[in-house]
Amino acid sequence: MAAAHVLAVLAGCSLAPALVVPPIPAATSYKESGSWVAAQPADRLPRDRWWRLYGSAELDELERRLAEGNPTLAAALAHYAAAQALRDQARAGFYPNLALDASVTRQRDSAHQPLLGPGVPRYYDDNLLGGAVSYELDLWGRIRNEVAASAANAAAAQADLENARLSLAAQLADDYVQLRSLDRQSAILEDTASAYDRALNLTRQLHDGGIVAGLDVSQAQTQLASARAQLDGIRAQRALVEHAIGASLGVSASTFAVAPAIVILPVPPIPVGVPSTLLERRPDVAAAQRRMMAANAAIGVARAAYFPTLNLGASGGFQSSGFTNWLTAPSRYWAVGPQALLTAFDGGLRRAQVAQARAEFDAAAADYRAVAVAAFSQVEDGLAQLHHYGDALGQEEQAVAAARRSVELSTALYAQGAADYLTVVSSQAAYLQAQLQALALETARLRASVALIRALGGGWVAAGEPREAPES
Repeated sequence: MAAAHVLAVLAGCSLAPALVVPPIPAATSYKESGSWVAAQPADRLPRDRWWRLYGSAELDELERRLAEGNPTLAAALAHYAAAQALRDQARAGFYPNLALDASVTRQRDSAHQPLLGPGVPRYYDDNLLGGAVSYELDLWGRIRNEVAASAANAAAAQADLENARLSLAAQLADDYVQLRSLDRQSAILEDTASAYDRALNLTRQLHDGGIVAGLDVSQAQTQLASARAQLDGIRAQRALVEHAIGASLGVSASTFAVAPAIVILPVPPIPVGVPSTLLERRPDVAAAQRRMMAANAAIGVARAAYFPTLNLGASGGFQSSGFTNWLTAPSRYWAVGPQALLTAFDGGLRRAQVAQARAEFDAAAADYRAVAVAAFSQVEDGLAQLHHYGDALGQEEQAVAAARRSVELSTALYAQGAADYLTVVSSQAAYLQAQLQALALETARLRASVALIRALGGGWVAAGEPREAPES
């Protein structure tokens, strides 16, 4: 009884050190949050379909196709399945190992083998039917720590899968924002080219009437050709973004297309919460933390090598030189007993393995801290961009309105002969630049909102609220 009690106590031992999570410098609030975030305590982002905040059924359909066809996501899913299999392999160490053996052989021994006695047959049969069972007592927690490490790695792989989903979904949303922005740029340039074409016709009429010089016609032609060249450049950019979207869906760019359309996407209100909750939502932070836990358990595995392994084993069966008396009592054999193994000298191998495990834990802890600090920085980046791009957009919209009035006034004065054509050209160029700049700021703000949602770990639900079930 005393021996059994000692074994039970030893079986609960673990040589892994207590996990020490490195401190993360988290502030009480975000520096760049400002007053622009229109979030209430009940506000939430849908965790699995956060892109619906942008109100585009087309984007929702593209995201669905991404989840089904993206090869990177499929690879992440396969890596997760492999990590689960490794975890299950480690768990097999908790159970006994049972082996069965059966053989029917005809053998011939060498006539020149050592110590060959007289009368010993050189030809004989050897028929064997038996089995063996063995079980390692996990006295020092080696198996438990191997299971803990593999389970933590499986959890990290699952977090990697979620991070891949989040990153790919955010990249697709960002590409879609760019695509629709390019469509709007194309529309602005097409309208501008039409206006420049009308201005060219006006200068030609005035030139034919002898009112203006040919220089005005040349300037109008130059301006029209430049606008058309910009339009062609925008179309080239759109093609590249469209191809990128097709590739993310896992389809050939040659067979994929998104019809041009004027789509104005809203910038959704995003409840950012407090910094301390960020570490609970980011899948990449979770993956880094799980890998740190796996590395900590690996230290216990390495330290267990200093202690003996104890296996309980038994074997038995039937062995005979013929078939007639094979499965009978006299042909039985068996063996039972424990086996202990301790490495007495290894030239410093175990010491080096423990040092390696500790160093790998230190690296994993540093990686965890780096990922967490980067997460806070990315949130601050998104908040700052949303805040300042919003202010800049308000100013630029005023510039657009003023530039439009300038074009109308200068064109009217030129038609009356009260202004030269250089004034018209300058006002038209300023108006086009203001329009494009306003659209660029609007697009940058939309892209910043996507980046902020990604930095926040995607969508989330408030404490106590049920998580939305993923759609099939």
